[in-house]
Amino acid sequence: MELAGLAGLLAAVPAVALLGRSGRRHTGAARRAHLLLAAGGALVTAAALAGLATALLTGHGHDLAPGSRTLATAMAAGMAIGTLTLLAGTVALPGAARGPAAALRHVLDGLVIAAAIWFAGWVLLTRPTRILGDATPYRCTAVILPAVLAVLALGLTGVLALHAHRPRRHTVRVGAGVSLAATAATGLSGGICRGRESLVLVSVLLLSAGLILVAWAVRAADRPVRATGDVLERGGAYAVVPMLAVLGALGYHLARGGALDAYGYFGISVEGLALVARQFLALDDVRRYTVQLRQREKHFRELAHTDPLTGLANRRGLQLALRQVGAAQPAALIGIDMDGFKTVNDLRGHDVGDAVLAEVGARLRRNLLAGDVAARLGGDEFAVLMHGDADEAVLAAHRLLAVLGEPYEVDGGQIFLSASVGVACTGELLHDADLALRYAKQRGKNRVEQYQAGYDELLRRRGTLTGELRHAIDRGQLRLVFQPVVALPSMRPVGAEALLRWTHPELGPVRPDEFIPVAEESGLINRIGAWVLEQACRQLADWLAAGHDIWMSVNLSPKELHNADYAAQVADILSELGVPPQRLVLEVTEHAVATDMEELVRRLAELRETGVRIALDDFGAGYSSLTQLRTLPVDILKIDHALVAEPESRTGTAAPLVDVVVRLGHRLGLEVLAEGIGTPAQREVVEEAGCRLGQGSLFGWGVPAEHFESRLQSLRPSGPRPLPAPRSGPPKDATARGQVVRLGPGMRQLRALLPTDPEFASSIGDQNVGSVDSGREMGQG
Repeated sequence: MELAGLAGLLAAVPAVALLGRSGRRHTGAARRAHLLLAAGGALVTAAALAGLATALLTGHGHDLAPGSRTLATAMAAGMAIGTLTLLAGTVALPGAARGPAAALRHVLDGLVIAAAIWFAGWVLLTRPTRILGDATPYRCTAVILPAVLAVLALGLTGVLALHAHRPRRHTVRVGAGVSLAATAATGLSGGICRGRESLVLVSVLLLSAGLILVAWAVRAADRPVRATGDVLERGGAYAVVPMLAVLGALGYHLARGGALDAYGYFGISVEGLALVARQFLALDDVRRYTVQLRQREKHFRELAHTDPLTGLANRRGLQLALRQVGAAQPAALIGIDMDGFKTVNDLRGHDVGDAVLAEVGARLRRNLLAGDVAARLGGDEFAVLMHGDADEAVLAAHRLLAVLGEPYEVDGGQIFLSASVGVACTGELLHDADLALRYAKQRGKNRVEQYQAGYDELLRRRGTLTGELRHAIDRGQLRLVFQPVVALPSMRPVGAEALLRWTHPELGPVRPDEFIPVAEESGLINRIGAWVLEQACRQLADWLAAGHDIWMSVNLSPKELHNADYAAQVADILSELGVPPQRLVLEVTEHAVATDMEELVRRLAELRETGVRIALDDFGAGYSSLTQLRTLPVDILKIDHALVAEPESRTGTAAPLVDVVVRLGHRLGLEVLAEGIGTPAQREVVEEAGCRLGQGSLFGWGVPAEHFESRLQSLRPSGPRPLPAPRSGPPKDATARGQVVRLGPGMRQLRALLPTDPEFASSIGDQNVGSVDSGREMGQG
């Protein structure tokens, strides 16, 4: 029989070899688990082989033979160590538990079930029940240790069947194989101790089958597992059912007249200690999960009140801060909206736009005082809640306006944006700040407005204007007036700027600075701009047909410029009306330069390819740099009226900035036009600076086409233009003058002409600037 047992154990050797090979193939937790299973299988097999070989050689395999109990105890100890190693490998499997803490909970849960099985088994094996009769292994105490491990393996297998990660079947099969091996170790020890050869043979077969099952399950389990559930989602049956079983078995045992011995006390003690330990860990789980729940709640609350892009508060967070502001402490709300930000998204993409918004949030955060709250309300709209009175709020708003107006470095380039700011210090802060912000936009943007009670009426008027403006063209309410552009110093008209006017039958005349922003915000500017361009070109065609030597300039909205087919529209209108392209000047403001230089250069270049000329309006308002001026494809610089008016407002002497801008424009090969000239003193300053084109109230306001044409008729010479009288020479005390010298194709330079130069006399006077047909010739006018 021992030989048959030895032969049966040989089947376990390949299973152990497979486990060892699987362990060497894996890494991390799977490698440790597989090697533990291989080591446990090897220990159990080695102990069984050693025990059977010893029994065969010494004859200790007979019932109560001398030394049989000692051999059984040695086998039991060796196989118990192997079984413990197998259990450790089972718990360490990646699909069994998430980590050491979860593995410990599995062991305690299995111990609760094992203690109940132990106690029920004790009741069945002890008096008065004693269902095995004389076969009860009381005289073989060596059976106790492997029996304890066997019931622990059964309990752990039951826990894994309930709580292991999916797919569970492979983990449960490993546990079942280990349970078979542990049960076989108990039977093998008992068989050697009692000399039951049939029990030994059956146990050997069970041991081999258990190890083969473990090896097969481990090989099939080499697949990813999916973690499901957590500790708090587990049911309590694993603790309640075993405890009820213990109580039922104890009641039955005592009812039959039985008594508790050491084995019974052991089972009850283990059950109680395991339940207490498990309860302690369960309470620790509850405490830890409660802390995590509070942290998550705090995190989600912060997310609910925080803008994820900028890290500032969102609208809900700002409203919460507004509710927390005490009535005794003065507070103010500053509303901020970035001007022209939609153009950044349209031309550069939302990633660049998000980077700009993040930088806006960072700048606001850096300029906050203690207790202030900055928020992003949505899109490019921001707000700052601060503590202070109205004066402090206005000062803070101007500081933020300057900070937000600085260039934004994105993708190696610069983006220029301005901001409109509204301030509210009393009443419903959020509503009033929004009204002040909208009013700041209406008044031209890049400014700070403090809320006033009349803003409600102004905004109602703005809504009325938006509705009425949609039908203004169809109802014939729009018209053009023309302001002359004159040559200096003769003040003879050489060009005209088309200006849009709107007269409503009920509202009366509406100022352009009021309805143009409405048109831009409502999306009507493209249609209105196309109408203005067509009407201006049609009028220019009529004047040219009548023999008037003149050119026309038309203001161009940034939104029109950003239309992909705008250059084609301009070319079509010029071709349809027969207007020479060089007679049309399109004016783009410096504010358009602030949005996106690269895209602006591309669109302006497309326009210049049609033959029209480009003027940079409001130059000196603060956006353009020298580098940008060299890059922009423009032909004319229009000096901002603020620079022209600066001498009288500050010093009453010649304006150094006007002189610098004129020299700079000439050096770059551009013509310079000074706008906003309203007094003879301003005209004199402009002429002294060398500017040859002027525009302003001094030369006439915008007038209807027939009035402008009458002026052209009155100035039209009846015969050939007389030549200027020859001059013997320049006065010796005359001041130096400037002359544009052509250095090469596309390159010119301004040099000084002294009274002693021969060309000085010929430079005095006025060229017929209106007769030019190109930007190059115009630059010489």
